[in-house]
Amino acid sequence: MPRSDGELAGLFAGPNELHVGGQPLDADLLRRFYERRGYRPVWPGLEAQADALTGTVLRAADHGLDPDMFHAGLLQRKETLPPLRQELLLTNAVLSYAAALAHGAVPAERRKGFEALAPRPVDVVDVLDRALLREDPAEEIEALSPQTPTYLALRAMMLAPRRPGPAPTTARARTAAAAAAAEAEARLRSLKVNMERERWLPRRLPPDRVWVNIPNQRLVFYRDGRPVFTTRVVVGDVAERNQSPEFDALIEAGFFNPPWVVPRDIVEAEILPRIAREPDYLARNNMVMRANGEVEQMPGPTAGLGYVLFDMPNRFDVYLHDTPDRFIFSRGNRQMSRGCIRVENPRELAALLMRQPIEVIDRKIAEGGTVHTRLPRPVPVFVTYHTAFLDDDGTIQFRADFYDRDADLMRRLHGRTEA
Repeated sequence: MPRSDGELAGLFAGPNELHVGGQPLDADLLRRFYERRGYRPVWPGLEAQADALTGTVLRAADHGLDPDMFHAGLLQRKETLPPLRQELLLTNAVLSYAAALAHGAVPAERRKGFEALAPRPVDVVDVLDRALLREDPAEEIEALSPQTPTYLALRAMMLAPRRPGPAPTTARARTAAAAAAAEAEARLRSLKVNMERERWLPRRLPPDRVWVNIPNQRLVFYRDGRPVFTTRVVVGDVAERNQSPEFDALIEAGFFNPPWVVPRDIVEAEILPRIAREPDYLARNNMVMRANGEVEQMPGPTAGLGYVLFDMPNRFDVYLHDTPDRFIFSRGNRQMSRGCIRVENPRELAALLMRQPIEVIDRKIAEGGTVHTRLPRPVPVFVTYHTAFLDDDGTIQFRADFYDRDADLMRRLHGRTEA
């Protein structure tokens, strides 16, 4: 590591990786920061700002984050390092902490394919530049975290002091205490991973939106920021290939009396074996075989998509739609689809999205043919996976992690890959 300030520019000239104390630094991010400043060190003369920012990074656990992701151990003994190492260490720690608050601590390259939610990008180099002009630069960095009611409520519960219970005196009491401790630990983990999922959302949610929370198995429609409609949904089953992903899209239109085009993989896995056993299977179910190996089911009361499909183009080919199997909505466990979201009351949702009386929706359905109707204005839809969330009554709710996503996300929050 070079010793003189004049060597800072040369440090970024080559392709070599940067390390301090054996810990890697983000060379690209540092290069952008120092390039704007003519590769001059920033912290000499800004000792108060440096101390404030060091303190906020060391309190990363207040956001459910692991301080060691931001060089906490080295920061606590940074005075033992040469000046240039101190310079780069603190800058990297602050920039990476700012990025974690702004975009999530799990970077895009370490997210799973089904984790497709992301806020608008924030240039944390710009943020640190602004922060250094303030008397309390930590405020500028902390403001990058979500300020939504859900995030603030989850954080408050996470930070609330835990009251120790009485010391167990019997074997049964010890067992009960161990179970209570395990439940408390699971809840703490749920709070932390769902704060991370909040960091993957836009900082300002659209006032008109459709919100599906997979673990809650419910859909809520918001108008002008207020919930005006809620309904039960069926989500993907627990088989990995069928789990509903986390993503956002725009509902652009509705299909009334939609046909169902069955993909070839489902045809091969399920329909062809049925045809082999029941030669009249296609005719009985109003289906025809396409030349490309797909099967198309004609519209009708028993069609797989029911009477309504909401057109929301996305890379997962996951949609909101009706279903002829009305009985399934009375079940507590509604993980039964191949990833799409079946809606209990799709006609009411269509009326709200299209700003039309439900009688108009019913007439379109009664016509019998497939009708494609665009919404007056596209409406954002968010499909999320929040096992802890703030409900509309202001109460934190916990739901079962039936896809087993929380533990893996917690490992990645601590910089570990899946075992």
